[in-house]
Amino acid sequence: MTPLMPTRLDHIVIAARTLEQGAAYIHEKMGITIPDGGVHDMMGTFNKVMSLGHGVYLEVIAIHPEMRAPSRPRWFGLDDPHVRNSLDCGPKLLTWAVNTDSLDSLLSGSDLPLGTVVEARRDHLKWKVALTEDGGMPGAGFIPLCIEWLVDFHPSEQMSQPDCQFKSFRLYHPRRQWLEEALKSIGAGSLVDIHEIEDSVSPYMELVVDGPHGEIVISSITQR
Repeated sequence: MTPLMPTRLDHIVIAARTLEQGAAYIHEKMGITIPDGGVHDMMGTFNKVMSLGHGVYLEVIAIHPEMRAPSRPRWFGLDDPHVRNSLDCGPKLLTWAVNTDSLDSLLSGSDLPLGTVVEARRDHLKWKVALTEDGGMPGAGFIPLCIEWLVDFHPSEQMSQPDCQFKSFRLYHPRRQWLEEALKSIGAGSLVDIHEIEDSVSPYMELVVDGPHGEIVISSITQR
């Protein structure tokens, strides 16, 4: 069943061991100082955010070192030992997010279980989000986090936008048809570029932006 409400690309998520490391990574890649965002009390995380134009923003997120651990696993798999170990090698592009006007409709149409709906907030922002019980990312991050904003504006409208514009988000996966069908079921099939790769190659994703010095590519494979 196809969701009745439109699905839109919302933001791209980069995680880091510390927020300072995440900010340094963005500065190295883009030559840009990403502004502070805020604190997620329910998850014990905080972030830095910036608009990439076109209603899309970039989020750098990390566990807040001075906050008590939440009662449930943190989002984006930040409590998963595999994810935490990968962040020891440096900040990493983890996943992406979409938004809809009806999260319940989107979830009912999904081919995959995306979690249960939870309300979240940060400062003056409030939203609903689908979270898995273990905090893991559906499809190892290739299936997006799904949210419904409960404010009358998109957060990117109130974010600083440095000299950087969103160009595309690319997914490279050996099961292209499976991924296309899963994304189509939540109305997100046309939001990203999907490329099939050989079974011997690990799946990866790329954020492509236009910056002051031309095209910039940030990959989920740290050595790329």
